[in-house]
Amino acid sequence: MQVQRIVANVSTADPTLAKRFYQDVLGLDLWMDFGWIATYGSPQQMTVQISFMTQGGNETSTPDLSIEVDDVDEALAAMQAAGFAIEYGPVDEPWGVRRFYVRDPFGKLVNILAHR
Repeated sequence: MQVQRIVANVSTADPTLAKRFYQDVLGLDLWMDFGWIATYGSPQQMTVQISFMTQGGNETSTPDLSIEVDDVDEALAAMQAAGFAIEYGPVDEPWGVRRFYVRDPFGKLVNILAHR
């Protein structure tokens, strides 16, 4: 299993407030907007990405980080073998990802995902 990218998630009541700062001034593109999440990034570099979220999707808590891996089931098995409690999932979400939530040693909620 390999990590593909790590994305910071910012919990907010209004994801549209990010547009002026991140898109208009910094020049990032709006890559995804489902109402509850707006994701901005750089077309030159997929690893430049930040999301603003009212919730984590399917009414889950907003994760602190999202980590995309090449094999989510392998990551799940490794987390379970290491004794980390899975807090959500694994689940295949309607927006095209398979994911689960786990807390890191610092108490941060981490969304581990792979695109289907």
